[in-house]
Amino acid sequence: MRGLPLVVGVDGSDGSIAALDWAVEEAARFGLALRVVYASLWERYEGSEQSFSGERPADEVMAERVLASAGQRAGQLSPGVTVRAVTVPDDAVDALVEESRKAAALVTGSSGRGVVKGMLLGSVSLAVAGRAHCPVTVVRGRERNIRGMSHKVVVGVGEAHEAATAVRFALRAAEARGCGVEAVRAWRAPQQPTDPLIVLDETVRAYEEQATGILDEVLSEARSEYPHVTVQRTVIEGPVHKALLKPSADADLLVLGAARRQDHRGLHLGRVSHTALHHAACPVSVVPHA
Repeated sequence: MRGLPLVVGVDGSDGSIAALDWAVEEAARFGLALRVVYASLWERYEGSEQSFSGERPADEVMAERVLASAGQRAGQLSPGVTVRAVTVPDDAVDALVEESRKAAALVTGSSGRGVVKGMLLGSVSLAVAGRAHCPVTVVRGRERNIRGMSHKVVVGVGEAHEAATAVRFALRAAEARGCGVEAVRAWRAPQQPTDPLIVLDETVRAYEEQATGILDEVLSEARSEYPHVTVQRTVIEGPVHKALLKPSADADLLVLGAARRQDHRGLHLGRVSHTALHHAACPVSVVPHA
């Protein structure tokens, strides 16, 4: 993370203000510079020239107001954080994905100015989480969770070869916050037979032991780098996307590995990340696999 800024996308909405506040605190926590980004296409279409009426484009005025307010707010929240506020002449998703190439991490709000009423997560945040090259945190959930009053980081542990990066991210976040980590691994038992005389206890136990073994394997190596972080292991039967929502209610952050799939429409998040980003009760960090 050293040398790279923490990037936060803003647009003047309530969601982006919450993201900005969270990002300022995170930048202070890790000693990072903060890059505040407002994405707008007005420069592409209007250029820097004034209109025939002599009035400046409304989007230009909006960008200046949002960035000025964001810079002032960040300075008041944490005077020690270096803040640079910029307008990027591009679509919001493309701008933030490009920013992610040179960012320690990226922060967005759960909804923006253009979000359709009733949507659980704005399309920009969802698309950025699915395509970014660095960890993305979507600031969502209840105020107490966003403000870090639960004193716990939860990490979902997938397959051993995919989970290491997310686990390290979670341990680093917990160490910086001075709190513990709950590492959750879900497992599914085979369907029980209808014949009551057939018992699958041994098979079920084997699935549970396999899940425990994977959890221990992933944690053992990562924990050596963060020996002072307390880790609670949770092995639970059920769908992963549901197993993670309950602990998120008592967490400051939910960390997930970025399970992405590729099709003709591009990159898309897996079901677990998609569900968490829409329903988790706390901020969610999606961490690309190393």
